[in-house]
Amino acid sequence: MAATKKGNHLHILFRYGLVTILILLFSGAIGYKLFSTTVINAPHWNEKARRQLEKVDTILPERGDILSDKGDILATNLRYYTVRVDFRCENFKQHQYQMAIDQLADSMGKHFPVRTRDQWRKRLEEPLKSDPRKRPRAWPLITNISYLDLQKIKGFPFFNIGNRNKTGMTVESVMRRSNPYGAMARRSVGGVGQTAECSEVHGIYGLEKALDSLLYGIPGLAKKIPLTKDIVSWTDVEPTPGYSVRTTIDIQLQDIVENELNRVLDSCSAEWGCAVLMEVKTGDIKAISNLERSKTGNGYIEALNYAVVGFEPGSVVKPISMMIALEDGLVNNLEEVIPIGKSWGYAGGRPITDSHYNGSLKVREVIEQSSNIGMARIITRGYDKHPKGFVDRLRSIGFLDPMNTGIAGETTPYFRSNPGRVDLSRMCYGYASQIPPIYTLSVYNAIANGGRYVRPRLVKGLRTENFDSVMPVTYIRDRICSEENARKMQYMLKQVVWGDHGTGRSLKNDKVALAGKTGTCYSVDPGTGKYNTARKRLAFCGFFPADDPQYSCFVLTFYPKRNMFGAASTSGQVMKNIAVKMYSRGLLGNSSDFAEGTAGVARAQLYGTLKADRHKAVRRAAGIKSEAHPATPRKMPKGTVPSVLGLGLREAVVALENDGFNVKFHGSGYVKQQIPAEGTPLKRGATVTLALAQ
Repeated sequence: MAATKKGNHLHILFRYGLVTILILLFSGAIGYKLFSTTVINAPHWNEKARRQLEKVDTILPERGDILSDKGDILATNLRYYTVRVDFRCENFKQHQYQMAIDQLADSMGKHFPVRTRDQWRKRLEEPLKSDPRKRPRAWPLITNISYLDLQKIKGFPFFNIGNRNKTGMTVESVMRRSNPYGAMARRSVGGVGQTAECSEVHGIYGLEKALDSLLYGIPGLAKKIPLTKDIVSWTDVEPTPGYSVRTTIDIQLQDIVENELNRVLDSCSAEWGCAVLMEVKTGDIKAISNLERSKTGNGYIEALNYAVVGFEPGSVVKPISMMIALEDGLVNNLEEVIPIGKSWGYAGGRPITDSHYNGSLKVREVIEQSSNIGMARIITRGYDKHPKGFVDRLRSIGFLDPMNTGIAGETTPYFRSNPGRVDLSRMCYGYASQIPPIYTLSVYNAIANGGRYVRPRLVKGLRTENFDSVMPVTYIRDRICSEENARKMQYMLKQVVWGDHGTGRSLKNDKVALAGKTGTCYSVDPGTGKYNTARKRLAFCGFFPADDPQYSCFVLTFYPKRNMFGAASTSGQVMKNIAVKMYSRGLLGNSSDFAEGTAGVARAQLYGTLKADRHKAVRRAAGIKSEAHPATPRKMPKGTVPSVLGLGLREAVVALENDGFNVKFHGSGYVKQQIPAEGTPLKRGATVTLALAQ
C-alpha cells in the first residue's frame, strides 16, 4: 500500500517536473526571440518599420462632371451596388429563407422587373437545390443598382432581419462614369477608362480626354503612422476634386439634331452622317451628332467625331473662295458675266466641267448654280502666277490655325505646301485639299456674323465647389471680310435656296428661310485608290434665319443607297428639319403654341421628360420608378390619330407632328391619355391634347 502511494507521488512529481521544464523551455524561447528581435535583428525590423511608415499611398481625386450649357449633367460619377448572398455563412437561416421566398419574389418582381415574379422565384430557389457543402458563398442576387434600390432590398422579407450572419447578405460597390442622357452627344462628351500606359482611369476620347487634366483633379497622399495598437493610414495631403466642365451643348437642340439626322440617314440608308449646330454670335456649339450604321444590327449609333476629321469638302468650299475673291478685288461687280461653256481647260490639266451646261453666268449666280468653271476662272485671275498665294491667303485669315474647340482628335485643314496651277483650280471648288467640317462651318458662321471670325467652342466654363468661371467669347480673327462683302455673301448663299436655279431650292419653306451651299464630293475607293462615283459625301452648310442669322449648321452624309441621292435632299433636308423644329418650339425668337397656355415650351418640364427617356439606369439611381414603355407609336389607318399612349413627350410630339397634327399637353412624364383617342378620324392641322403622368 505504501509502495503504491510512493509510486503515485513520484509519478506526479515527474509530470510536474516535465511541465516545469516545458514552461522553462518555452519561456526561454520567448526570451531568446525577444532578445533576437530587439537586439540581434533590431536593424532589420527597424528598417522594415521605417519602410512601412515611409510608404505613401495615392488617394484618387473625385472626377469632375461634364455639364450642359444650362447645368444638366452629361457625365458624372455614380456609385453602383451588387448584392450577393452567402448560403454557407455560419448562422444562415435556411428555414426562414424558404418561408420568405414567395414574398421576396413578389418584391423583386415589383421593384426590379428585369424578371417576372415566377422567374425571380425560380432564381431564388436555385441555390438551395445543391449540396449544402457546395452552395455558393457569393451568389449574385442583383447587380448595378443604386443606393436607394439597395435600401429597398434591405427592407424586403428575410433581408429585413438585418443580421448579415443570418441572411448571408453582402454588398459590393463600385464607382462608374455614367451618362444620364445615354448616347446623346456621346462621342463629343467622350468616355473614360484605363490604358496600356496607365492603370488609373482617365479620359480616352472626346471631352473626357481633351480636358482630362481639368476633370481628373489632383491626387492626395496618405502615409502610415504608428498608434498605440496599430499602424494606420493618415491623410497627409487631401485630394483636390476635378473641375466640373460646363459645355455649350443645349440638351433640347442636341435632341432635335440627333433625331433629324437619324431620320434622314435611315430614309436614305446612308453609311454615316455628321451634324453640327453653332450659335452665330458666340461660336457656341449647341449640338453635335455623329451617327453611323450599327455593325451588329439595325439602326444608327454614335460614331467617330467626323466634325474634326479632314475630307475633300466639295462645293461647300466655293463660298470661302468667293469671299476671298471679293476681299482681294478679283470681282467687284456681282452682275459681271463670267464665260462658262461646256468645259474649261486650264494649265494643261483635265478640263473642268459643271454638272449642267451654262453658256455664261453672272458672278452672283456662280454660287447659286455651283459652277466649278466660274469659281476656277475667278480665283485664277489673282493667283495664276502664284498658286501658293491662295493657301497663304487662307492662312492669313486664320483658316489653317488650330481651332482649339475642346474636341479631342481635332485636325487642321490640309493643302499641299507648294501647289501647282492645276491644284489651284481644284482647291478653289473643293478638291485637292482636306478640310474638317468644323472649319468650313466656322467661315460660314463668320459670314453670318458680318465678317467677325468667332472661334467655335465646346467649353463654356469651369466650376468647383468654391469657384465658377465663364470663359469669354474669343475670335480667330476679329474680321475676315468687310461687312459689305459679308452681306454680299449672305445674299448669294440665300439665293442657293431661294433663287430660281439654286441647287438647294427644294429646301424652301414658309417657316424659316435658309441660306447655305450644297456640296457633293466623290470619295476614294480604299481598294483601287481611285474616285468612286457611287460613294458620295453630300454636304450642306449654311445658317438660319437667312435675313437675321442666329444659328449656323453643317451636315455631312456619306454614301446614301436609296430614295435620296442629292446634297439638298439629304444633308440639306436635315438642316431644314432642324430649323423648322426649332421654329415650332419657339427657339428662334418667335412665339409658339407648342405648349398649352404658354408662348413657348415648358423647357424644364421637357428637359425632365427627355432625361427620363434617355437613361433609365440613371433614373433608377435617382430613385425614380422605372417602367417599360413602347419605343414607337402604334400606327392607325391613314387620316386617323395614331396611338401615342405610353410614349414620352418627345416621341409623342414627333409622331403627331409628322402626321400633321398640332399638339397640346399638360402634366409630365408619359402619355396616359390622348384626346381624341387613337383611331379617331381627324384632319391634318387639328389639335391633339395629351395628358401626361409619371
